[in-house]
Amino acid sequence: MRFRFLAAAILGLAASAAQAGAPQEWSAAKVPTPEAAASIGSAAAGCVAGAVSLPRQGTGWQVLRPQRNRFWGHPATVAFVKRLAGAAAAERLGTVLVGDMGQPRGGPMSSGHASHQNGLDVDLWFRLPHEPLDADELAAPKGVAMVTLKGLDRNHWGSAQARLVELAARSPEVDRLFVNPPIKAELCRIAGRDRDWLAKVRPWWGHEEHFHIRLACPVGSDDCTPQHPVPDGDGCGAELQSWLAKPTLPSPPDRPNHRNPTLPAACRAVLHQTVREASAQGR
Repeated sequence: MRFRFLAAAILGLAASAAQAGAPQEWSAAKVPTPEAAASIGSAAAGCVAGAVSLPRQGTGWQVLRPQRNRFWGHPATVAFVKRLAGAAAAERLGTVLVGDMGQPRGGPMSSGHASHQNGLDVDLWFRLPHEPLDADELAAPKGVAMVTLKGLDRNHWGSAQARLVELAARSPEVDRLFVNPPIKAELCRIAGRDRDWLAKVRPWWGHEEHFHIRLACPVGSDDCTPQHPVPDGDGCGAELQSWLAKPTLPSPPDRPNHRNPTLPAACRAVLHQTVREASAQGR
């Protein structure tokens, strides 16, 4: 009897995950749902209702690889990108190149990221061109690595990249952001006495061509799962040294995504709402 109960529970969890949709189903959804915006679940197991798209370009930014349809997010994320790009433009740092945000309804992607699921993540490239990229390069952009196997590449890393990361980390809506460990070490080296923002800058593998920003759960997203708070301090001590002692690993290429996380029950309704239902609700 106990075995039967356990087997039934396992089957129930599997059915719940299946109803929430495989990555290919989430990637096939081309339009968002029209209800009030809400981030649901976590970055690695969630979705987003009422997502909005970031325009292909605007004051200070351009969207890369628009054919991937990954320029969607919670309205708070889109507003943040616009503000940050505007601040970068005001300081003449260069054009902010926006990589992947999320899919129209969030959820797991068919390739690449394990996160970027609940509408609160965005990748920004370190490359900061001073002339707009043309359509061909936007579709197939060339990244510039700031880190080599020997450490920080000062031929490419400079004050503009450091300032952009600082501007992002100082934004109150940002929960944390991820950079390659030698980049964190350089930011620790050049920061002045006002160092509180450094706590949000987290070392992580890859992230040599871009940095990954994650916003905190926005107001009104009661089903959003927050991350644990970042540790106290600036993160420039023993924690960083433990990362620097390991080999620097480059970002892996995009591969088909076979992860199928168990998503919150609310995500089933987000995924399975038909285009006709979405249009009717939007009238």
